[in-house]
Amino acid sequence: MLTEQTVREVVGALEDPFLHKTLAETEGLVEVSIKEEKQHVSVKVALAVLNTPEQMAFQMKVVEVLKEAGASTVGIRFQELPKETLEKFRGAATASEAQDILSPLSKVQFISIASGKGGVGKSTVSVNLAVALARAGKKVGLIDADIYGFSIPDMMGIRDLPKVEDGIIQPVDRFGVKVISMGFFVEDNAPVVWRGPMLGKVLDQFFRDVAWGDLDYLILDLPPGTGDVALDIHQMLPASKEIVVTTPHPTAAFVAARAGAMALQTDHEILGVIENMAWFQSEVSNQKEYVFGSGGGPRLAEELRTELLGQIPLGQPDWNEEDFAPSVYAKNHPIGEIYHEVAQKVIEKTEA
Repeated sequence: MLTEQTVREVVGALEDPFLHKTLAETEGLVEVSIKEEKQHVSVKVALAVLNTPEQMAFQMKVVEVLKEAGASTVGIRFQELPKETLEKFRGAATASEAQDILSPLSKVQFISIASGKGGVGKSTVSVNLAVALARAGKKVGLIDADIYGFSIPDMMGIRDLPKVEDGIIQPVDRFGVKVISMGFFVEDNAPVVWRGPMLGKVLDQFFRDVAWGDLDYLILDLPPGTGDVALDIHQMLPASKEIVVTTPHPTAAFVAARAGAMALQTDHEILGVIENMAWFQSEVSNQKEYVFGSGGGPRLAEELRTELLGQIPLGQPDWNEEDFAPSVYAKNHPIGEIYHEVAQKVIEKTEA
């Protein structure tokens, strides 16, 4: 006859597919129930990450070992491991476990930059936030995940291509930021006409097959809207914080709210809102001109119950032909100083 002790032994010996620790070690076998007359076994299991293909494979293993032990039927419920448990194993992670940025044991902070629509300056925000964090002494990576509309290499003035060493892609370092983009892998600015599954594979490579090294932050420039690529990224990440970019225009803010809602629906935290193109300040009159209206950023932050991290005015970076980067603001540029303030807020909110 199947006993609770036997169930705990056989299921407890299985490894969490993300932590690579047994359920006995993680205390991941939360409940066991046996109906003796029918030999029906119900278990509740806690894993590091839910709703993944790995969870489905793990579920089949649980059924297999329990039926081999004598169960006629098996019922399984899942829940996430408590944050305290993950922190305990994160502190004891091996070097290889900590370097796998998609592992729950990784200490990398993922920050996704999202928008409801294109043309609001999301990529400009991604680039300058990444550079500002690097200037603040943080180890930063940047993934240009806008697969169809990649622009990061051009915006940062990157001329080099990534190298491949022993099958691992070496990201390009620019302004202290490690960068990877679809733009490195297409010729002559060719359009990307792939379908969803192929794009998912590319994104997986960007996470798993790139030598990111030891990072504090990995910034992701998401495609606009709430389509397949953005959803795939939300599902790939063990945890992510999101910044939503909008212009002051009411319609732009209305559309951006969808991107914020998607983050909440996929259990990702909204870090704040950035209002881009907030105003134009005339050098002649020194007056602020609200070209795209006003109020969209604060209203969006209020709707999403989050903080307005910053308002970025319209203005062109100072171009330097020697070190050309058409979208990167210098540290002492007035807009560069605003990005520095935003970066400091991000650091305070993520390291609290």
